Amino acid sequence: VMFCRLLSVVGRQRTSPGWQNWSSARSSTSAAEARSVALPTQAQVVICGGGIMGTSVAYHLSKMGWKDIVLLEQGRLAAGSTRFCAGILSTARHLTIEQKMADYSNKLYLQLEQETGIQTGYTRTGSVFLAQTQDRLISLKRINSRLNVIGIPSEIISPKKVAELHHLLNVHDLVGAMHVPEDAVVSSADVALALASAASQNGVQIYDRTSVLHVMVKKGQVTGVETDKGQIECQYFVNCAGQWAYELGLSNEEPVSIPLHACEHFYLLTRPLETPLQSSTPTIVDADGRIYIRNWQGGILSGGFEKNPKPIFTEGKNQLEIQNLQEDWDHFEPLLSSLLRRMPELESLEIMKLVNCPETFTPDMRCIMGESPAVQGYFVLAGMNSAGLSFGGGAGKYLAEWMVHGYPSENVWELDLKRFGALQSSRTFLRHRVMEVMPLMYDLKVPRWDFQTGRQLRTSPLYDRLDAQGARWMEKHGFERPKYFVPPDKDLLALEQSKTFYKPDWFDIVESEVKCCKEAVCVIDMSSFTKFEITLNLIGPRAVDVLSELSYAPMTPDHFPSLFCKEMSVGYANGIRVMSMTHTGEPGFMLYIPIEYALHVYNEVMSVGQKYGIRNAGYYALRSLRIEKFFAFWGQDINNLTTPLECGRESRVKLEKGMDFIGRNALLQQKQNGVYKRFTMFILDDHDTDLDLWPWWGEPIYRNGQFVGKTTSSAYSYSLERHVCLGFVHNFSEDTGEEQVVTADFINRGEYEIDIAGYRFQAKAKLYPVASLFTHKRRKDDMELSDLHGK
Repeated sequence: VMFCRLLSVVGRQRTSPGWQNWSSARSSTSAAEARSVALPTQAQVVICGGGIMGTSVAYHLSKMGWKDIVLLEQGRLAAGSTRFCAGILSTARHLTIEQKMADYSNKLYLQLEQETGIQTGYTRTGSVFLAQTQDRLISLKRINSRLNVIGIPSEIISPKKVAELHHLLNVHDLVGAMHVPEDAVVSSADVALALASAASQNGVQIYDRTSVLHVMVKKGQVTGVETDKGQIECQYFVNCAGQWAYELGLSNEEPVSIPLHACEHFYLLTRPLETPLQSSTPTIVDADGRIYIRNWQGGILSGGFEKNPKPIFTEGKNQLEIQNLQEDWDHFEPLLSSLLRRMPELESLEIMKLVNCPETFTPDMRCIMGESPAVQGYFVLAGMNSAGLSFGGGAGKYLAEWMVHGYPSENVWELDLKRFGALQSSRTFLRHRVMEVMPLMYDLKVPRWDFQTGRQLRTSPLYDRLDAQGARWMEKHGFERPKYFVPPDKDLLALEQSKTFYKPDWFDIVESEVKCCKEAVCVIDMSSFTKFEITLNLIGPRAVDVLSELSYAPMTPDHFPSLFCKEMSVGYANGIRVMSMTHTGEPGFMLYIPIEYALHVYNEVMSVGQKYGIRNAGYYALRSLRIEKFFAFWGQDINNLTTPLECGRESRVKLEKGMDFIGRNALLQQKQNGVYKRFTMFILDDHDTDLDLWPWWGEPIYRNGQFVGKTTSSAYSYSLERHVCLGFVHNFSEDTGEEQVVTADFINRGEYEIDIAGYRFQAKAKLYPVASLFTHKRRKDDMELSDLHGK
């Protein structure tokens, strides 16, 4: 019915070759005739997947002027996950880039009907996110602050207000909620068909019932695709195959790793209520109850994310089109019980059906987009983690910009396919990880939480030794890193279960590790910083004494200046490369050790270091030290879109040496014109470490009351006895909102506040590290931050 409606809408405008081919294939009653439709032999772009992702990419590419585009769908358009989507468009996301994608999608879907004449079912209902606990409310307040600064209306409301917005809800167990009034519901399949219609009229050729067998690659470059109806030569290929994207990526002549896995996803549909719900009834998200609820034709559509998900299709390929899988009421019962607790009046309502459909999830709950690092011209947009409708418009736009311009208009670093490696492509890993990921969609995620599945994939030779000494572990790209070391007198179980937005229980432990780094000597295992060599970061003023004894070589600044590297022996091990630098800013050395020597060198260092007070330290201590020294971390504070001039590293760039390098002209031009963002340190003034919510990352930064950026990382500085946040400051014009040059004077003359879950704390901005505090200790009450370095 939807397809017939689409055909009738555009039937009078079948002027483009692409639409003629598509419609003639669809209108044929004979499968043989459909198979006989000839594909073009070449195109600039081939898109695989006719769901909301593929049609969105096609739509935006055609809007940007690319016309030689072919979209292939193995079944019918919008018959994959898009067909079974619950149709909820929500902008309340944890990541700013996800918020922006959803906001763009909302605006796009609103105007699609006017543009195409196809009804998409778009209804602005708003969403209400419920909080049964104070921690959940804090989490919502953090999201609320981030929504407001990018122009998405949102507010924290009382349980009484929730009851006014939705009269069927039981609100007695609530402590508050967040209301996002411009969220919407929509028919996802109709949106995809509208996007396809608009793309077709812009010249995109669309063929269904056509399967991509594999992508042809030559010398690391896409050259074409092999389909069940012939070959198409092309320069670009876009994998929007949803749950089939993983298999398709591996089928290439040069495989592309796209780590995602499907789980069964359930929701129920009811008959209309005796007094049918109004179409404007807001969508309810009860994350503590693990359910969502929306109006559906006067009745209820309700699903959720259970604690015991059911992964499927681990063994490989499945059906061409997604069919409703087998009902499983026993599995859905906890979600049904939660629904009835939240809406008791539904007890007597007739249920029409329980929908069971596949949904794909990724190892880190973030969607996958971007160009493959292995195959040039191979782009991916998949793994939506049940948010495909919300992300579809914005994600398609950013990927199209990426293809046309070489980069998108927003920073999508956190979603880039390149964040994954081969280790995340194991079927066993993916099956186990998505069983953890799916419940996490609604779990309360406090700062510094860690995945529990897929652990101990990559460990250093010191893992067992450090674990026996009380190391508590975190994971980065599969590599185990020590967070901190629990002393024998601490309650290990209590520390493991301690999760909070406030002062954490590991505060004193990390303080003692930081103190040892500053006053004696510490060892940090930093093996995860390189894929090929073991690295044992030796930090502290007594590091010189330890290495001198072990190597019988002078380690004084005269013999071993800063940033100097040479090979030397440590204990019995020869050929150890030692560099006089650390990632914390404290005096010390980096030791690059062949893996077979790692345990021996560690034992020697710890043995000799005993008389100097040596101890192990973890990454939490490293984070505190590096942030108070204003050290930026790659992938968290800075990424491939950051220039040295923007992050205060211009001294590392030799522009005046007459040496040419990639980007030199761009840097010279930026130096002349000025930068539009500047990396800045913020020291919180009126923040009570013991009583106030802590800053973690992503907090809005205000200058003279105007939003200017967000924090990228933060930590408590045990030297300053205050919290330190790092982040980029922008200069938005109050009249036009456009970005202007950010000068040092602009930074220094502002009055700053950091917004932590709706509470603003005064902060001092610094462009350089507060060096004078580290030469002698001052009492907190006597500090005059305005007199310190950084003016």
